[in-house]
Amino acid sequence: MDDPRALLQVRDLTAQFNRDGVPSRVVNGISFDIAPGEAVGFVGESGCGKSVTARAIMRLAPEGSSVAWGGRILFRGRDLLRIEEREMRDMRGRRIAMVFQDPMTSLNPVMTVGAQIDDMLCRHAGLSRRAARRRTVELLGLVGIRDPALRADDHPHQFSGGMRQRVLIAIAVSCQPDLLIADEPTTALDVTVQAQILRLLMRLGRELGMALMLITHDFGVIAGMVERVYVMHGGDIVESGEVDALFAGPQHPYTRALLAAVPRIETAGRTT
Repeated sequence: MDDPRALLQVRDLTAQFNRDGVPSRVVNGISFDIAPGEAVGFVGESGCGKSVTARAIMRLAPEGSSVAWGGRILFRGRDLLRIEEREMRDMRGRRIAMVFQDPMTSLNPVMTVGAQIDDMLCRHAGLSRRAARRRTVELLGLVGIRDPALRADDHPHQFSGGMRQRVLIAIAVSCQPDLLIADEPTTALDVTVQAQILRLLMRLGRELGMALMLITHDFGVIAGMVERVYVMHGGDIVESGEVDALFAGPQHPYTRALLAAVPRIETAGRTT
């Protein structure tokens, strides 16, 4: 039954790729809800369908692929798979935003980071160039970039991987979307920077009132970060529930295998 309070309702979602004339289904009729302001995790190995699910919400086919979507994706009651492309373009960035895995390929290498955020604000928020630049500097400061007024004039290659990911997050939250999708946002970063980026996402979610959909292959990433988790395997959701309950008593063998792969620190010098 549909929940009128839900921000996002996905019902019987399917995704089928067509590669060289050969159809391949990668999402097998999954259903889930995300409430306003809720943090939800999607966990599974590479190729399980979690990133394709995120792209379906954005209605973006993976690069170089032809994909047929099925089912319904209701965002505040509007079916994203059936609205006109013009309305969907307005949704992207303004109502629903996404942070991708690789910040270097997601940013334009020949434009300054400030110009890229300015463009987003002018296009989706209707700001003048001057007002957009003021807001750009505020956003860069918000995501923890020092000397934001100066760094706004730098190009992506002048930032570290962690700083580039912060720039992408600034772009994603620039219009204060209702839903932020983060697709493996820490994959290419070292452990210390990973923790910083995850804390930043959670802080921004709380401060801006955004729902967060966090996609990862690592159960350890979502511990303490989300309220509910969906485990995906082979295009299906095989288990879901409150994150604490799932950690304490996983039911599906695949979930147990994922949890067993999470590194644990054993007590040093333990004696019996």
